[in-house]
Amino acid sequence: MLVQIVAVICVIGLAIGQILFKVSATSLAQTGSFFALKTAATLLAAMTLYAITTIAWVWVLQKVELGRVYPLMALAFVLVPLGSHLIFGERFHLQYFVGVALIMIGIVVTVKA
Repeated sequence: MLVQIVAVICVIGLAIGQILFKVSATSLAQTGSFFALKTAATLLAAMTLYAITTIAWVWVLQKVELGRVYPLMALAFVLVPLGSHLIFGERFHLQYFVGVALIMIGIVVTVKA
């Protein structure tokens, strides 16, 4: 059970990292410099989060077969757009929600297999 929780935390961490990468990219477009405080700080935060989640993911893979836990990574396809909607106000069409439903069904089917 702990392994699955850590795996989900890894996916959440990666999704947050993607949001931070977008924040740093937006800051870079505004400032034109990687050395601007906001750009550097958010980029460093994203990279640090990715490093930590990578180490945690390696721990997960020590405990569980890759094929059993990897489908959880598909949650990122749900979490990142959700975060982009909440933080950046991005909008989605009906097809997006159909796709999310299919992804969630696929995750449930593969995890229970």
